[in-house]
Amino acid sequence: MQTICIYCGSADKLHTDYLDAAYEVGTLLAGRGRTLVFGAGKTGLMGALADGVLENGGEVVGVIPRQFYTLALVQTALTRLEVVEDMHTRKACMAELADGFIALPGGFGTFEEFFEILTWAQVGLHQKPVGLLNMRHYFDPLLVLVENARREGFIYPEHQSLTLHSEQPEALLEAMERYTPPSGLARWVDRDG
Repeated sequence: MQTICIYCGSADKLHTDYLDAAYEVGTLLAGRGRTLVFGAGKTGLMGALADGVLENGGEVVGVIPRQFYTLALVQTALTRLEVVEDMHTRKACMAELADGFIALPGGFGTFEEFFEILTWAQVGLHQKPVGLLNMRHYFDPLLVLVENARREGFIYPEHQSLTLHSEQPEALLEAMERYTPPSGLARWVDRDG
């Protein structure tokens, strides 16, 4: 797993624990020789994450839609910057470039990106690891929601196991490197069980 796509928030005025943890993730990626693919933003967790990679000698690929390509939003000191036409193209490009995916805390955009890439794994469009970095227990409510969906029969157990999660960045990366896709993922399509 050489290239990791990370989805995360770009909002400012967050608790410093979030920003510090995002920077730590960037430092860890650089130290492991991993390339970061992200949304090219310079604010919030996006900015802290990219700074952590870049300030520690790592490589960062940013992918940004043309409508957001402004000096106020875009991280300019990247290894590579891809400016694409729209959000759909951005997500497809990021998915193509990545060997694995991690969601850090964020808002609607992060949730949407995480669930889309997770759904792509569920339907067999990729077999790459998908993780949640549960810093400050941010994703606890989401994990409860997913467990409830499984318990109520909307998600099969093997689909629930598509998501790796940890509160510690290093533990999450190690779990992702050991990841093997669960068997039986097509059960929802073939209805054998």
